[in-house]
Amino acid sequence: MAETYNDTRDRLQVYFNRTAAKTWERLTSDAPVSRIRQTVREGRDGMRARLLSALPQDLSGARVLDAGAGAGSASIELAKRGAEVVAVDISESLLEVARRRTPRELAPQISYCTGDMLSARWGSFTHVFAMDSLIHYNATDIALALDKLSARTSDKIVFTVAPKTALLSAMHLSGKLFPRSDRSPAIVPVREATLGQALSALGRRTPRSLGQEARGFYISHALELCP
Repeated sequence: MAETYNDTRDRLQVYFNRTAAKTWERLTSDAPVSRIRQTVREGRDGMRARLLSALPQDLSGARVLDAGAGAGSASIELAKRGAEVVAVDISESLLEVARRRTPRELAPQISYCTGDMLSARWGSFTHVFAMDSLIHYNATDIALALDKLSARTSDKIVFTVAPKTALLSAMHLSGKLFPRSDRSPAIVPVREATLGQALSALGRRTPRSLGQEARGFYISHALELCP
C-alpha cells in the first residue's frame, strides 16, 4: 500500500521531534560539523537565500507562512523584511530552538506554531515559503499540498523539491548523510515536468524554476508558483 501524506508527515514528526532533534539543532547553528554535514549546511544557506531573493525585499504588511519553519532561520529573515510570519512546523523541539534564536525585537512579528503546515487553521497569506518541507513527498502529494496552499495565498509560493537526477538517486541509495540512528525518512526525487502535470490536472499553473543548489550531499531545486 502506498504511503499517504499523513503517514509521511507522522514519520517526519517523530524524526525531527525526537530521533534527530539535536542533530538538526547543531546543523542549523554555526557549531562545527563533519565535512559532509557542512556541505548540507552550505547548501541550505544557499537555497534559503535563493528562495528569499524571489520575494520582495519589503514585506511590510505581508502575512507569510513559513511552512516547515524548523529552527527559524527563514522566519527571522522574513520578519527582518517587515513580514508578519506564521512559522509552522511539526517539531516542537525545533520550534523551541527557533524561539530561543529569534531576536527580541523581531519576536512580536513571528508566531511559532506546532502542527501541519497545510492546516486551514493558520488562515490566509500573501506568500508561502516552503524550503525542503515537501521533499519527502511524491509529485501527486506535493501538487495536492500546493493546491491547498494556493487556495489561501494571494501571491507567490516559493518552495523546493528534490530533483530527479541520476546523481541524487545514487547519493540516496549509497550515500549515508547521517548515522542510521538519526537518518531522516527517504527523500523522493521529483521531475519538474511531472509536478507541472499534476498541478495542471488540479487547475493550477505550472511552477517556474528558480534554479538548483548542489553542494556535496545537498541537492535541491527551487520553484515558484504564482496565482
